[in-house]
Amino acid sequence: MQFTQTLKAFATSALLGGAAMAGTAHAADYVIDTEGAHASIQFKISHLGFSWLKGRFNDFEGDFSYDADNPEASEITVTIDTASIDSNHADRDAHLRSADFLDVEQFPQARFVSTDFIPHDDGEATLEGELTLRGITRDIAIDVEKIGEGEDPWGNYRVGFSGETEFRLEDYGIDYELGPTSEVVYLELEVEGIQQ
Repeated sequence: MQFTQTLKAFATSALLGGAAMAGTAHAADYVIDTEGAHASIQFKISHLGFSWLKGRFNDFEGDFSYDADNPEASEITVTIDTASIDSNHADRDAHLRSADFLDVEQFPQARFVSTDFIPHDDGEATLEGELTLRGITRDIAIDVEKIGEGEDPWGNYRVGFSGETEFRLEDYGIDYELGPTSEVVYLELEVEGIQQ
């Protein structure tokens, strides 16, 4: 799925964030562990400047390639089911799925595909890529931190990352009037991949 490809791009960015925390680094392909709910895509946006409205996308998938010895070569793709948006409020979620916002009938998927990974001296990194939302593709940068890498208790090899980014609603054709404090969406990403 495209959603899987988008998540793959996101996971790759996370993986590029640092060296292995345990054992020998593996140059390999990984699938994002959404089955075990060890990954998440959450968002927040200001509500009139009084509080934060928070939510998540329940359904997404992706994969990535990662080599701690050559992180610049990493790649990730993630695909998101836009209708799976969940802000814990049924009426609001129905509105968010409408043409005023995500327009999920016309654009059922969002997708992220990485284009570059830039490691920094502090062990963190910047993952650059293209985010497609509502049929519009824009460049976006994700600040990435590697959380850990190594074998789990069941013999699988895993690597995990956290990421943060933001974008303006108007960049993706969303012009519904929410007020001047509610023009930017902030994304918080957690990606854990299982080596294939």
